[in-house]
Amino acid sequence: MHYGRDETEDERADRRWADLLQELRVAQTGVQILFGFLLTVAFQPRFDDLSGTDQAIYTVTIMLGAAATGVLIGPVAIHRMVTGRRIKPVAVDWASRLTVLGLVLLLCTMVSALLLILRVVIGDGDAVWMVAGMFAWFALLWIVLPLWLRARERRGP
Repeated sequence: MHYGRDETEDERADRRWADLLQELRVAQTGVQILFGFLLTVAFQPRFDDLSGTDQAIYTVTIMLGAAATGVLIGPVAIHRMVTGRRIKPVAVDWASRLTVLGLVLLLCTMVSALLLILRVVIGDGDAVWMVAGMFAWFALLWIVLPLWLRARERRGP
């Protein structure tokens, strides 16, 4: 019994690329807004009042945000550089891998940013627990649920 679509390899690559672009639009917008906000933090008057630990967390956060931005824009560069070379299926596979890496980096950026903000607002002890809870929440939605759905589908109908 055949499951899935009746499409050529090229048609499948075209469809997967269009799907990936829609996903990237959402992720890129989020990471770019977060990264833009983070860039302004160092220029705020109270930045110098942050502890050395908080400034280190900020530095890690800004680097994670930059890495996430680069990785999530990477598929666009791949597509542009390989267009017309008849290697779209391979390009889509690599772009998909970059997108997953970008989501992991975005998760790390968000957790790090939350840690910085919550340490300033409510203190270190409570901030760590709240951030751990948010990390678990994001991991559940972005990693565990998709992997569970994939494993469930492998078992068949």
